[in-house]
Amino acid sequence: MGKELNISSDNELIQEVRSGNRRAYSELVKRHQKALLRMALRFVRDLDVAEDVVQESFIKAYEKLNHFEGRSSFKSWLFQIAVNTAKNKLRENKRGTTDIDDVNIAVGAVAESSLVQTALANELQDEVDKLPVRQKTALVLRVYEDLSFKEIADIMECPYDTAKANYRHALLKLKESLDQREDLKNWSDCFNGYMTDLVQFAEVD
Repeated sequence: MGKELNISSDNELIQEVRSGNRRAYSELVKRHQKALLRMALRFVRDLDVAEDVVQESFIKAYEKLNHFEGRSSFKSWLFQIAVNTAKNKLRENKRGTTDIDDVNIAVGAVAESSLVQTALANELQDEVDKLPVRQKTALVLRVYEDLSFKEIADIMECPYDTAKANYRHALLKLKESLDQREDLKNWSDCFNGYMTDLVQFAEVD
C-alpha cells in the first residue's frame, strides 16, 4: 500500500514529491486544478484550450519543482506558470470560444456573485477581454480568484504597488468603456453599483 497522505500544507506535499512520492503531486493537482481551470477560462475563453493550459501548467510545475524556493506560496508560483502558459496559448490559437457562462464550474469570487443576470456577466466579460494583458491579469486574479495583491504581485512578478495600480487602471478603463456603451444604458445602475463594490474590494487586502 502507498503511504498515507495526512498532510495539510502544500509545502509538506512538495517535500513528499521531492522524496519520490508521486501521490503527493496528485494531491497538489486535486487541490488547485479547479481554480487553475477557472482562471485559464477567464483568459482564453475556450474550455479545450483552458484544459490544455491547466495540463501544461501542472507538467511544467512538476518539471520545475526542484527550482521552487518557497519565497511565494506554491499557489502563487503555480498561477504564475499558468498565466504565462495562457498568454502563450492566446498567441498561438485563433479558435472559436466557449462562453464561460455555459461551463458548469462554480465560481466563488465575491464580486461575481452580484452578477445575477447572465447577460450582464457576458457584457462585462467582453469588456474585460479588451483590457491590456497586465491589467486584465490583475483584475482576473483579484476579482475572480480573490487573491491578495501580494499574491498577484508574486504571480505577475512585479512590486505590490504595481499590481494594485494595474487593478485600479483596469477598473477605470472598464468604467470608461461601460459608460460609452449606449446599448447598456438600461444597466447603468447595476454597473455603477458593481464598480463601486470593486473599488471597495481594492482597499481590502
